[in-house]
Amino acid sequence: MLQKVVILSTGDELTTGKIADTNAQWLADRCFTLGLDVVAVLMVGDYPDRITWVWERAFELADLVICTGGLGPTSDDLTTEIVAKVLGVGLRFDEPSADKIRALFERIGRTMPENNLRQAQFPEPAVILENPLGTAPGYRVSCEREVPRADGPGRVRAPRHLVVMPGVPREMKPMFDDHVVPWLRELSASDTVLAIHTFQTFGMSESGLDEEVNKVIRPDEARVGFRASFPMISVKLLVRDVAERADARLEELSARLRTALGPVIFGEGDTSMEAATGAALIGRGAKVAVAESCSGGLIGHRITEVPGCSAYFLADYVTYSNAAKVDVLGVRRETLDEFGAVSEETAREMAEGARRRSGATVAVATTGVAGPDGGSEKTPVGTVCFALSADGVLVSRHHQLWGTRDWVKLFTSQIALDWVRRWALGLDVVESGFRR
Repeated sequence: MLQKVVILSTGDELTTGKIADTNAQWLADRCFTLGLDVVAVLMVGDYPDRITWVWERAFELADLVICTGGLGPTSDDLTTEIVAKVLGVGLRFDEPSADKIRALFERIGRTMPENNLRQAQFPEPAVILENPLGTAPGYRVSCEREVPRADGPGRVRAPRHLVVMPGVPREMKPMFDDHVVPWLRELSASDTVLAIHTFQTFGMSESGLDEEVNKVIRPDEARVGFRASFPMISVKLLVRDVAERADARLEELSARLRTALGPVIFGEGDTSMEAATGAALIGRGAKVAVAESCSGGLIGHRITEVPGCSAYFLADYVTYSNAAKVDVLGVRRETLDEFGAVSEETAREMAEGARRRSGATVAVATTGVAGPDGGSEKTPVGTVCFALSADGVLVSRHHQLWGTRDWVKLFTSQIALDWVRRWALGLDVVESGFRR
């Protein structure tokens, strides 16, 4: 049965810091949900001796090695030949894979450089994983390796497994989900199953969530994982038990968590805040408009990332200047002169103007100082004022946000969307924000 995993990434672009290793992060999360223990995430540049060393070390650490990168057609794509060398096997040329590479180039009307056929070479015992989105297939191999004994000195032969996939995320991710996950489940087959449920939260810090979860779920009842992905935090419940009991236990624990966290949970599964907000608006039969200043259209952009948003989204007024606030939304010049653009008074008039002009059921507005310049003693960088207008409802608050300009803008959009979600669900709007 599989237990331990090493994730291995190759490429000079990673070790020189030119790109971030998002593949390893994504794979670690997937392995966690499969109940596998990721013991190490290793990264190495395009040097044969270093790649050889890291493969040998990975086999000593884990039952399974998952590698991305090094499958391209160029001379610095070394993964396959080094894997074959480490395994002590030869390379074989797979004609069906070569035909698919040729067909792909023909389909897009380009002449294929001959070095692309390097991607049709595999270690002799490899099982090929098709790649419909690119030229580089992946592969997997099961073998035996001599590794250090876990219970004392000496060495012993033990089963090892490896998966090699392209480094391009849009090719790697479906290959892993479609071809690798079913195979891993076969290798890990047992009488027990891993039941998982994920909650998406906003409004409470990771440490605060941990405290609340520990009040209602004991460590022996479930494994709980937290993943902060600004400005939200995912909470995962994992229950390992025989199939007949796992789902029932998970649902009972999930019910406890829903009660403990309440509106801080905005969605379950892979739900985004914008999707949760859209679902709440549809459920209420409401339509929304947005008035933005410091967030620069980000709220509207996020809303339109959700398919079907035309059912509830009417307009986004990006009124960055004072003149636009007056001319487009009807904000009074007297309000701007007395209270300033970054004020709850201005935000309220922006929200009312957006709702009036668009005919929306509800409107939310933001105005603030995203930075890094433009702050003052009265309105330091990170000051953002929010307002929401609906029939019989007009509320506003200001928050002192933190971080870089992009963080302030993203944080602003998250709070604004959460206000709309809470309003649509009949919850207290202004409780949304953050509790550090």
